Amino acid sequence: MRFSDQFLDEIRERLNISQVVGEYVTWDKRKSQPGRGDFWACCPFHGEKTPSFHADDRKGIYHCFGCGVTGDHFRFLVEKGGLSFPEAVERLAGQAGVQLPARDPQQEARQQKRNSLYDVMELATQYFEQALAANVGARARGYLNERGVSPKIQEQFRLGFAPDSRNGLKEFLAQNQVTARQMIDCGLLVAGDDIAVPFDRFRNRLMFPIEDFRGRVVAFGGRAMSPEARAKYLNSPETELFHKRRTLYNGQMARQAAHDGKPLVVVEGYMDVIACVQAGFHGAVAPLGTALTDEHLGLLWKMTGTPILCFDGDSAGQRAAGRSMDVMLPMLKPGQSAKIVTLPEGVDPDDLIKAEGRKGFEDLLASAVPLSQAIWQRETQNANVETPEARAELEARLRGLANEIADPSVKKHYGQAFNDMLYRFFRPQGKPNYRGRGSGGGGGRNSNYGSIKTNGRKSYSPTSSLMQRLKNTGAGAIHPREAVILLGLINHPELAEQHMEDLANLELTSQAASQMLDMLMNTVAMDPSISADKLRAQIEQRGLLDALNTITAQVQRQGIWQVDQKADKSDAEIGLNHALALHYKSVRLNKELKAAELALGNDPSEESYERLRDIQNQISSVDGTEALIEGFGSLSGRSTRSL
Repeated sequence: MRFSDQFLDEIRERLNISQVVGEYVTWDKRKSQPGRGDFWACCPFHGEKTPSFHADDRKGIYHCFGCGVTGDHFRFLVEKGGLSFPEAVERLAGQAGVQLPARDPQQEARQQKRNSLYDVMELATQYFEQALAANVGARARGYLNERGVSPKIQEQFRLGFAPDSRNGLKEFLAQNQVTARQMIDCGLLVAGDDIAVPFDRFRNRLMFPIEDFRGRVVAFGGRAMSPEARAKYLNSPETELFHKRRTLYNGQMARQAAHDGKPLVVVEGYMDVIACVQAGFHGAVAPLGTALTDEHLGLLWKMTGTPILCFDGDSAGQRAAGRSMDVMLPMLKPGQSAKIVTLPEGVDPDDLIKAEGRKGFEDLLASAVPLSQAIWQRETQNANVETPEARAELEARLRGLANEIADPSVKKHYGQAFNDMLYRFFRPQGKPNYRGRGSGGGGGRNSNYGSIKTNGRKSYSPTSSLMQRLKNTGAGAIHPREAVILLGLINHPELAEQHMEDLANLELTSQAASQMLDMLMNTVAMDPSISADKLRAQIEQRGLLDALNTITAQVQRQGIWQVDQKADKSDAEIGLNHALALHYKSVRLNKELKAAELALGNDPSEESYERLRDIQNQISSVDGTEALIEGFGSLSGRSTRSL
């Protein structure tokens, strides 16, 4: 009988390896640490007087440092218990309370297919590694050298290079008897009904192999070597092997580091992970092309009770921090939380480590605050609570956040913590401009939110909750192109899930647009399969229907039907991609404009002036573009092609 990896993994997760092996050995009480899943005994496979046999509940394996035997639950029963593999599975399934699956020839065939796809991904990894080492990879090697990535780390992470060829990888794999279907199933080729000849997905990119928790390559991330590439980073699509919502970059190494008592740190990108590991922080991981999901959090909490989430200090990083906190709140349990740390604006972990070394990053991690503290800081930063109504609004918002927690014990303690913080925040101190920093414990305390003392007037700078700010700001200030992007995502939320990585780093020009995007991405991250109607219903429940109606009317006045809810998904995706492309160009040009203005001020030459005029003309051209896309709208039954 064939058993799927998922079935065997479920048994491993339900049974500790120490429980299985413990029936055959006596654990050494002096050397073992049950609280850490760390067990030692005299080896049952060879005679010895000093314990050198180790069982690791975190990793689910045993190993003898004397005779070298190693394995998992099933192998132990096969080699020590004398059982056949199916017999071992049957016994452990009974102990774990897992029902044995009926024989399924189709499932067995799918498992064989998965195994062959792992082989294909290994071949692709070797191809990219060889290309990086060859002449064609010289530029990528130079980039790694500039970023300070040592040859040892390059080898450890199996970094590679995808040559600028449409068929290089495809031909290499074909020579190794890999079929085109297998290449497509692995996400290595771009294929479709409208593509006559499939071609390599990754071209002219530095390649980062992505491994599962068993060390098998399941996907790739590629960094563009050309500044003209629209997507700086490109990840493999979802495949039989790769599910981005359940995968963490460097997960296998980080799991071992967490088991060894090292901090588990979540950063935002491949190079950040590599920089952390090179500096000795082996517990660094990163999500892949998506915001942190509930599945990611489940993986993290299996490794440690309190991971540290490290976010960039720019607006995109702060949006990501807010989304992660909102996703985490309902899932909190006793001993299951997180700490939050924010980098200085414009600095990522790689920059910090280069500038300040290991000590600088250690100091940063030491400054991480508990989740409750981070939520408090988010909600009260620059808070305007001068009026009783504003104080009541803050109080109600914090109570609502605490009530999102499912576990009753954690919910109670969050309510008490917020109550303490609010009391200190509002309590008169005899000083003008008192600003609470939410320090957690200490200070006075009331029994409930409603009895908080609020006498005394103080001066605060204005802000409010996300939704209230959005209502106050209004949608009228949103740039027309940004309104198109937002409406396209609202009417076709499946596109938001597909573009999550790009949207997380999208720079919008107005606060209203940024806040609407945050709300939309947070909702889709919580429910990736949400329909447009349900998304609109949530928008209405949050009091944002007027803002949505304003955006809708704004887009309709422009005559852009492609992002309408009735438009075919293919047309909607083309329209969204086109609007995003124009937006990216506009953002880039405006950055270049600022640089050109500065250059003109420092060097008022004719050349500097002409450069400034050229950029201004390009911006005018982008803002006035009515692009023609051949065939656009045909699937929606429309002949109009302008956007």
